[in-house]
Amino acid sequence: MKDKKYILYAILAALLYALSTPISKLLLDDLSPIFIASLLYLGAGIGMSVVGYIRKKKTDYTYKKFTKQELPAIIGMIVLDILAPISLMIGLNLSHPENVSLLNNFEIVATSLIAYFIFKEVIPKRLRIAIILVTVASIILSFEDLTSFKFSIGSIFVLMAASFWGLENNLTRKLSFNDPLMVVVIKGLFSGLGSLSIALFMQQINFKIDLILWTLLLGFIAYGLSIFFYVTAQKALGAAKTSTFYAFAPFVGALLSLMIFQEMPQLNFFIALIIMGLGSYYASTDHKESRNKKGE
Repeated sequence: MKDKKYILYAILAALLYALSTPISKLLLDDLSPIFIASLLYLGAGIGMSVVGYIRKKKTDYTYKKFTKQELPAIIGMIVLDILAPISLMIGLNLSHPENVSLLNNFEIVATSLIAYFIFKEVIPKRLRIAIILVTVASIILSFEDLTSFKFSIGSIFVLMAASFWGLENNLTRKLSFNDPLMVVVIKGLFSGLGSLSIALFMQQINFKIDLILWTLLLGFIAYGLSIFFYVTAQKALGAAKTSTFYAFAPFVGALLSLMIFQEMPQLNFFIALIIMGLGSYYASTDHKESRNKKGE
């Protein structure tokens, strides 16, 4: 019964994050990509700050404080969380939202390869298969037209965003012993302010108060609450089982995009969808291989 509650948290985390791509695409009609990126992270940071304040008032929750040794990881995390959402929003502005949702799965590849080459982590066989499948699917999605082999510039920006987040994921692991909620607050506030400074410098601020408030709310829900539910579920279910539910968030985002924009995708989307689905399956079940080896 207890596990069911945390499974619900994992599913909620995936569903909430899936909202970000199609709704952000709608907001791009009136707001610039950099401004939206800043508001999404500021919404997450402000919203989770309020959650943290309420938690502090109601409980005696304590957490490990940040140290000077963790400062490089924190700075790197903030910089990458400025670059990643800006790249994603630029890519989303130039691409179909359903393609962007699927391309978000490239973060699995980036995270794993960076962990292997830089941090010398072992990649299980099933995850290696997932990397190959997701990479192939990402290449297919990156073509605007398979007959002319013309690359989509928007897809390149989305892949850049996934790579930035892949490196950021590895840096954030160094902060895993700290309070996850506070990590989200730091990410949100400082990365959001960084992106906002860039938007101000480039004169890409639009003072439509209603749209600003909606974007902040989206950031709180799709980034702040999603990460919070994910980490909460992870503590009870473990990383592998939680990832099983979260790995399919891009497919939910693609489905929502198709429902909202009602556009028939090109053939490459359906081909990539099948390959990406297989890749996500192998990525989310790589723990089975590890468990079997332990049992030998």
